[in-house]
Amino acid sequence: MGASLLISMALAAVALALVFGLANMLRGGAGSTSQTLMRWRVALQFAAIVIILGALWFRS
Repeated sequence: MGASLLISMALAAVALALVFGLANMLRGGAGSTSQTLMRWRVALQFAAIVIILGALWFRS
């Protein structure tokens, strides 16, 4: 249960960063803000992949 909760939280964080970045671009916000949010998304995706792989490794 703990691993699936952690994975869900990581995926939700990635989704939120993506939505905020897209919303900023669509409303014509500052380009630097969109760039920062998209960089956060990439970092969060990396963290989510590491968490998922770690969960799979510990499960086996």
